[in-house]
Amino acid sequence: MTPVVAVDLPPKLTGKIAPDRILMTRTPRPPHGLVEGFKSIVDASSVISDIMDEMGITGATGASVLKPTIAGSTMVGPALTVRNIVQREHVYETARGHVNRMAEFEAHNLALPGDVVVIDGVAGISNMGGISAQTGKRQGEVGAIVQGGVRDVGHSRRVGYPIWATEITPVTGKWRIETIEINGDIQIAGVRVSPGDIVVADETGVCFIPLERAPEVLARALEKASSETRKCDAIDAGVSVADLPTNA
Repeated sequence: MTPVVAVDLPPKLTGKIAPDRILMTRTPRPPHGLVEGFKSIVDASSVISDIMDEMGITGATGASVLKPTIAGSTMVGPALTVRNIVQREHVYETARGHVNRMAEFEAHNLALPGDVVVIDGVAGISNMGGISAQTGKRQGEVGAIVQGGVRDVGHSRRVGYPIWATEITPVTGKWRIETIEINGDIQIAGVRVSPGDIVVADETGVCFIPLERAPEVLARALEKASSETRKCDAIDAGVSVADLPTNA
């Protein structure tokens, strides 16, 4: 678990979430070269999933669960986490009173270039829309993971902000969702995710790698990727199936 640290609040908050619910204003940063190393791996989610199995780490989810909104997209970066719940009041009351307690924009406010916003959200409701995606893109985020609905997919595609989400829906979260915590531990598809954990996403799936174990995962994943490259080269060279090198 990533420790909660006392830090100064940023100079400007959106006002939709209490300051004491922002557990860290800056996510832990990965060691130099770590993100670039994971980016260099072809078919990264499959390779990393195998390595995490060998290391006893739970953290991989398929793209049939977290579906990419932009075909062919890949992303790697530290997680900036958000937790949403359903508002207590009825939607007709909150919509009439314009009671909007969504605060993923506060996560954008805190984001550093290269971050991945990871939302433990609400099913059947949009936890992120097009304007939010455009804001995230401007802030330098590489994309988002959302357990729950998203909307305005065309908008996020146009601005080049990839999202992996469990659902797509036009139903707004503005009057239905309350953001109760930013940069705390969350759970995505049964996987615990802490702020700063490394997110690797591609067309095959998403891997959440605990930050403290990420250097070892990377080292072993690079070895496996190199071994698979040698095997593919042997296939292209016409080596018989019986003589193909095996992957350890």
